[in-house]
Amino acid sequence: MMTPSGGVRAGLNLTLQYAPTESAPAVLAGHLRMAEAVRDAGWDSVFVAQHYLGEKMAHLHPLPLLGLLSSAAGDMRLGAGICLLALQNPVDVAEAYATADIMCGGRLVFGAGLGYRDVEYEAFGVSAGRRVERFVRNLELVSRLWQGETIDVDLPWCRLDGGRLSTLPVQRPRPPIWLAANSDQAVRRAAELGDAWLVNPHAAMSTVTRQMELFRTTRAGAGLPPPVDVPLMREVVCAPDRATATARARRHLAGKYAVYRHWGQDNVLPPGDRFDTDLSELSRDRFLIGNPSDCLLGLREWIERIGATEVILRVHWAGAPIEEALQSIELLSTEVLPYL
Repeated sequence: MMTPSGGVRAGLNLTLQYAPTESAPAVLAGHLRMAEAVRDAGWDSVFVAQHYLGEKMAHLHPLPLLGLLSSAAGDMRLGAGICLLALQNPVDVAEAYATADIMCGGRLVFGAGLGYRDVEYEAFGVSAGRRVERFVRNLELVSRLWQGETIDVDLPWCRLDGGRLSTLPVQRPRPPIWLAANSDQAVRRAAELGDAWLVNPHAAMSTVTRQMELFRTTRAGAGLPPPVDVPLMREVVCAPDRATATARARRHLAGKYAVYRHWGQDNVLPPGDRFDTDLSELSRDRFLIGNPSDCLLGLREWIERIGATEVILRVHWAGAPIEEALQSIELLSTEVLPYL
């Protein structure tokens, strides 16, 4: 572990996204280099995300990559951040991620979210009106299957008559479930149904601070204990000096958020939290861009504001040279994370 007992854990968020003009094998090799770099530096976790039919950016599938990472991650936790659960069959999800938990020796974190892209729902034949229902029912079924229950259920997308999972995860009663959420309604759902809210990397500090209070009061109102884990995802460009970090962010991070805006990512955030501005305005109270001192101060403020127990940092974006990400990891490992 990088941090002392009771300290803040550090995780890497692998984007899995790349420009269609890039070599996919080279991109995969770069992802493995980043995972090995944080492993060797003593970080605590690696997370992978999921998207289908990426427009303007290709996207590696997370499940095969989790299997590959399980042999390279050492004793780090591996996380799905996130699985688009409403699009899946719950039996397939339960067996696939139980297998992933077995492969990584019982260190899997299952992150799930509703998603927001219509093209993904249309491809799987899921109507907009049933998204939340499918998400909630699938989450319930996956959790029960992991716990070895025998289940009878008759849904339009899943039928079980005394169904019982034969491949169980190592962790008992099940792996931790972290739920992603953008809107206030989704934050309430995460509080009631998940073990933790996986705080997204793109909402502003004012939004996250208010929603964290909503998350905690919703759990208390439901008679649930405070969460053990408070994971925070953030975008980080750490360079030897502020000018270099800003230039790198303009080349790569700004383009990613232009694509996010095209996909409608900010449409699911609370009103007023938008991406339709330039990088300097967008990054204020949102991203961590600068030298190690800038990043340390920014992370400290985020941790103090929401009580984060783990920071999961994305340091690479489609089209960016892997060497820039590796330099960011080195600076974070030596000059930032040890002081949190």
